[in-house]
Amino acid sequence: MISIHIVLQAVAPIFVLAICGLLMRRYSILTAEADSSLLKLSINVLSPCLAFDSIVGNKALHNPSNLLIAPIVGYSTVAIGVMLALITCRLLKLKDNKVKGTFALTVGIYNYGYVPLPLALYLFNKETAGVLFIHNLGVDIALWTIGVALLTEKGERFSFRNVINVPLVSIIFSVLLNFMGAENWIPKFLSISINMLGNCSIPIGVILIGATIDDYLEEFKPNDGKPIIISSSILRLLILPLIFLLIGYVLPCSKELKAVITLQAAMPSAVLPIVLTKYYGGDVKTALRVIISTSILGLITIPFWIQAGVKLLNLSR
Repeated sequence: MISIHIVLQAVAPIFVLAICGLLMRRYSILTAEADSSLLKLSINVLSPCLAFDSIVGNKALHNPSNLLIAPIVGYSTVAIGVMLALITCRLLKLKDNKVKGTFALTVGIYNYGYVPLPLALYLFNKETAGVLFIHNLGVDIALWTIGVALLTEKGERFSFRNVINVPLVSIIFSVLLNFMGAENWIPKFLSISINMLGNCSIPIGVILIGATIDDYLEEFKPNDGKPIIISSSILRLLILPLIFLLIGYVLPCSKELKAVITLQAAMPSAVLPIVLTKYYGGDVKTALRVIISTSILGLITIPFWIQAGVKLLNLSR
């Protein structure tokens, strides 16, 4: 059984890295001008290497159900979050379409990348991290279909150009190599090099998250949006985790996917929607209220929900 002490040990370094990123931005060690280069490096090189390292040689991904069910779960959990958020908008009597769309997006899209990945590796195993990458394909599709439609007045048509990117191609390529048994014939020096590059992905990504939060922190005014903060926190950190764990409990799926569902149940709102909200003309203040409040409260709730999921779904190392 994974104890609460082990969960706390796994969660704490992620928040320490995020705080480091925030302080680096605050004291101009990591400038906004450097973000673009670091983001390109992370998306186009480091993340694909981490995906390759997690997928190639992963026996759990020889199971077809993990390849089929995992992305469906990813898409569906986002859709459920968005649906409940839109219902909540009616209860709050929100009339501004920009506010409603932004609220639904930021509540529905949980942190599915840089935070759960190190937790998957530390608390579970490489197999779970590989299934997490496949699961996240569904989240990405939901982000660029449901998410973008929420932020545009008439809803933007789905475009494969939004989804087809280097990380996606690297995941598909790695899955194919995994079926071919590539871990047995790829040169050792190459696999070690890829592993080293992949290990850089998480710390750089989390540091960038901290820096991005600091960029918008001054615009975060909690006193002006208490209904948004309270309702989003209840949805993202209480109601949706219960629904996620219920899905994991009743769904006939692998232990690795149940572990992924547990990790995602515990996650606060993702940071990426701040950028999307600004780009597509949503309400940035609403995005900030949801994302920052759930991230701060996540310090308390993440260990609790992971521990609850481990017990309910009978997960262990």
